[in-house]
Amino acid sequence: MQGDKLEGRIVAIMRGYEVEEEFFTKHRRVFPRRSSAYELIFEIRSLLFPGYFDDETAAGESTESLVGERLLRIERVLREQVKRALQFEQQDLAEEDARTKAREIVDEFMGELPHIQELILKDAEAAFMGDPAAQSREEVILTYPGVFAIMVHRIAHELYVRNVPLIPRLMSEYAHSETGIDINPGAIIGEYFFIDHGTGVVIGETTEIGHHAKIYQGVTLGATSTRKGQLLSGKKRHPTLGDYVTVYSNASVLGGDVVIGSGSVIGGSAFVCESVPENARVGVKDQEIVVRRMGEPEPVWCYQI
Repeated sequence: MQGDKLEGRIVAIMRGYEVEEEFFTKHRRVFPRRSSAYELIFEIRSLLFPGYFDDETAAGESTESLVGERLLRIERVLREQVKRALQFEQQDLAEEDARTKAREIVDEFMGELPHIQELILKDAEAAFMGDPAAQSREEVILTYPGVFAIMVHRIAHELYVRNVPLIPRLMSEYAHSETGIDINPGAIIGEYFFIDHGTGVVIGETTEIGHHAKIYQGVTLGATSTRKGQLLSGKKRHPTLGDYVTVYSNASVLGGDVVIGSGSVIGGSAFVCESVPENARVGVKDQEIVVRRMGEPEPVWCYQI
């Protein structure tokens, strides 16, 4: 590349750094590292389930020294990344103040790890008991994308509720890219939650889900409209599901005022934007399946759904 061409391209690129939106202002050059967010997911799940995701121990076994080493490593990495996230959000935050606040947040988070482990074990139990194809609880923990996505969500949510910028979303988007399951870290999800198959599931930020809920692939728990954009930030936009609710594949439940009563079942491909009472059954009406042989005008059979 000739020098004058290179110089011209450098100038053009640098000019983009001065756009009015200020995407590249100095205080926004401190980001939590994406790779560190992914590393934390690996370290935390290896801590909670030794031997399942690492090669250091047999499955379910770990020494006190190894547990201690992992705890210290997680704490060290998380403190640095939370500090960077706080500095990203607050340009005037002094280095020492950011470090102190990060230490407090991480100390609270580390104290929640036993509870996170308990919740994930309950989710794994729900998956095992809810899927006749499951061969063992170990298989569920090791291989089920829904369990992995929920596991990451349990971790990310604890950071979200402590107002940690960016890191919870980095974690949830990693799980999304790995599984096709998109759970916003703000969603509140009860115990024994099971996502069967999982691909294409979307759970919005202000969704609330009770205990023992089960959803299938392609389900959307979303908002009815986001045209107002940032004006809707902080408002309840996504539905609430009670306990023991089942939502079958490709159903959409939309709206912040929508409440699905406990024990209800939402049928596949249903579009729900109004509340449903407890123990209700919601299905799609007046759809017809028609089967014809190639080249024959008359159907072999019709079935009214």
